[in-house]
Amino acid sequence: MQFRLTLLGSALSLAFSVSQTNAQTPDQAEQEAPGKTLEEVTVSADWLGSPTPKAAKKHPGARTVITDQELTESGARTVEDALRTVPGVRVLDESSTGILPNIGVRGLNPLRSEQVLVLVDGMPITLAPYGQTGLSLFPLTINAVEAIDVARGGVAVHYGPNNVGGVINFVTKRIPRKTAITAKETLSVADNGRLLTDSYVRAGGFVSDKIGLQIQANVIDGNSARDHSKTSVNNLMLDADWFITDNADIKAGLQYYKTQNELPGALTPQSYARDRDQSTRPLDRFDGDTVRGHLTYNQYFDNGAELSWTNFAHRSNRQFFFGNATNAATPSTLVQSSPRDFWVYGSEPRFTFNIEGGIKQKIAVGARYMREEVDYLVDARNLATNAYTISRNWRFENDAVAAYLSDTFALLDDKLKITPGIRHEQVDLYYRNNLTGAQTRNLTKDWLPGLDIGYQASDAVFLFANFHKSLRPVQFTQITFGGDLAAERAKNYEAGIRLSPTRNIDTSLTAFRFDFDNKLEFVSQTAGFRNLGKARHQGVEAEFAWRPEHVRGLELKTAYTYVDTEQLSGQFQGNELPLASHHQLNLQTNYRSGNWNWNLNGLYQSASFSDGANTVAENASGSIGKIPSYSIWNAQVTRDFRWNSTKMKAGLALNNLFDRDYYFRGVDFSQGRMPAPGRAALLTLQMDM
Repeated sequence: MQFRLTLLGSALSLAFSVSQTNAQTPDQAEQEAPGKTLEEVTVSADWLGSPTPKAAKKHPGARTVITDQELTESGARTVEDALRTVPGVRVLDESSTGILPNIGVRGLNPLRSEQVLVLVDGMPITLAPYGQTGLSLFPLTINAVEAIDVARGGVAVHYGPNNVGGVINFVTKRIPRKTAITAKETLSVADNGRLLTDSYVRAGGFVSDKIGLQIQANVIDGNSARDHSKTSVNNLMLDADWFITDNADIKAGLQYYKTQNELPGALTPQSYARDRDQSTRPLDRFDGDTVRGHLTYNQYFDNGAELSWTNFAHRSNRQFFFGNATNAATPSTLVQSSPRDFWVYGSEPRFTFNIEGGIKQKIAVGARYMREEVDYLVDARNLATNAYTISRNWRFENDAVAAYLSDTFALLDDKLKITPGIRHEQVDLYYRNNLTGAQTRNLTKDWLPGLDIGYQASDAVFLFANFHKSLRPVQFTQITFGGDLAAERAKNYEAGIRLSPTRNIDTSLTAFRFDFDNKLEFVSQTAGFRNLGKARHQGVEAEFAWRPEHVRGLELKTAYTYVDTEQLSGQFQGNELPLASHHQLNLQTNYRSGNWNWNLNGLYQSASFSDGANTVAENASGSIGKIPSYSIWNAQVTRDFRWNSTKMKAGLALNNLFDRDYYFRGVDFSQGRMPAPGRAALLTLQMDM
C-alpha cells in the first residue's frame, strides 16, 4: 500500500502542477474543448492507418476497432473483457485477476498468446518478439488504452513475423490538446466478498504550443474470488510530444510496470467439483517488472512524402514459482522457479512517397533491426532441507534484420486499390548452455510476399481479398529440445464483402484459410514440443450491426465465427487442432438515452480438444480431455452527471452475470482445470477535470 499511495500521490501532484501551466493562446483556448485529444497525424508507413471504425471499413481484410467509448460502456476492466466482442478472438485468463491473458484468433492456440502479434502503439509488447513470442508478462492495463485495433488477416509484409493470427494493436491514450485530469476508481467485488481495486490517474496537456506532456498511473490491488489470488500491479507511463517544426515532430514514452501475484493455479476434476474457488497450489506465484522506452521521429515533406523512424527498448524480468499440487496428506516441499531476464532493442525506419501520373501509387519502404538477449534459468529449492539446485542455465541471443517494400496502386478514381509487397526476414539465433558449455546457432530466413486488394464497388459495397505468407522463427525454448522442430510457416488467405444497405445497417462476410507447415504443439515441460506437421485452419465470419431508426440510441451487434481445423500429416493426421472451437457467437446490445447508457454483451464458445490427440475422456489430473462449451454474459449501466462543475461518470456492472462455471486446461507446471472468473460486481466512478 505504501508504494501505491506514493505513486498516486505523485501523479496527482504533477497533475495539478501541469493544470496551472497551460501556455495556450487565448484563441486556442476558445477553440478547443476541455480534454479533447490532439488530432493525430497518421504516418502512411503505418499501413493500417488510423485506429478508427471508419478506417477499418476501408481495410482490405477483416478488422475491428474498439473505441474508448465502447470500452467504457461495456465495463471492460481486463483484456478478456475488452476483446470479448471481437469476432474470432478467444481470451483465457490464467491469473483469475486479468494480469495474464492468453489470446487466440480463429482457432489458433491461445496459450501464452504465441500466435498473434500484439502491439502497443505499433511496437511489440512481447518480451522477445522474435525468439520468445509467448506473452508471459503482459505489461498493460486497460485504463491506459484509448482504442484496440484488431486486424485478423495476414499483414506480414508490413508488420513482420508471428502474425498468422493477425495483429492486435493497443493504442494508449493520446496527450490532450488542453490540460485535463482524469481520476478513476473501480471496485470489483466477487460473490464471496473478495475485493479487487483498480485506481487510475491521468494528467496531461500542452504546456506550450510545441510541447505536450502526460502521465498515467494505474494501481491494481486485491483478490479475485479464488483463494491464493493476491494481486498487485503498478503501471506508470510518461508521454511527450514535441513539434519541432511545422513539418517534424518527436514522440517519446517511458513506462515502468511491476506486478506481484499469487497464482491459484489449476484444479483436479475432483477439487473443481468440491470448490472451484479453492487453490491447491499455495506456493505458486508470479513476479514481473519491465522498464520500456520508445522514441519516434516523424518528418513530413512538402511533396507528400513521409519519414518515420521508431526506436524502442526494454529491460524486463519475469519469474514463475511453482510448487507441487498439495492436500492435507502430502504438503508441497519443492518450489521450482523459472526466472528470465530480457534485454531488447529495436530500430525501424520507414519511408513513404507518392507517384502521381497515369496511375497513382503510394510506395512504402522500411527496415528493422532487433537485438534480443535472454538469460533463462530453472531452479528448485527443497523447503524441508533448503537444498538449492539449478537444472537449466541457458543464454539466448537473437539478431533479426528485416526489409520490406510495398506499392499501392490506386485505380478507377481511387475505388480500386491493389497493394503487392514483399518482406525479407533473417533471424540469427545463438544458444549456449552455461552448465555444459554446449552451443548452437540457428539461422532462419525467408521471403514473405503479400497482396492486398480493396474495391469500393459502390457507396454501400466494399470487396476485399488478401494473401500473405507469415513466419514464426524457431523459439528459444524449442531449439533446446532438438528433433524435427523448425520455423512455423503459414500461408494466409482472406476474402470478403462489407455491405451497408442503409445508413442503419452494417454487415460483413469473410472467408479465411491458414495453411501451416511445421505446426508445433507444446506437450509438457519434460517432453517439450511435438511437430504436428502440416495443418489447416479455415472458416467464415459473419457480422451484423443494426441501429433501429425508430429507437434512437439503440444499437444491436452480433457476429458468428465458424472454424474448421485439421492436422494434415504426422501422428494425428485427420484430427482437429488443440483449443480450436468450431463455433463462436458474439452478441452486444447498447442503448443510450440522455445521460444513461445500458450495455449487455454475451459470448458463446463451443467445445474444443486440449491436445493434438483429440483426447475426449478427462484424465485424473484434468490436464487433458475435451473442454466443454460455455456462454457468458456481462451487463453494465453507466450514468454521466456533473458534481459542481466537474464531469463525472458512474458505472455498475455485473460480469459473468449468471455465474457460469467454465474452464480451460492449465499452463506450464500447473496442469488441470483452470477455472475462469466467476460473477463479480464492478462499481466505477470517474472524474474528468
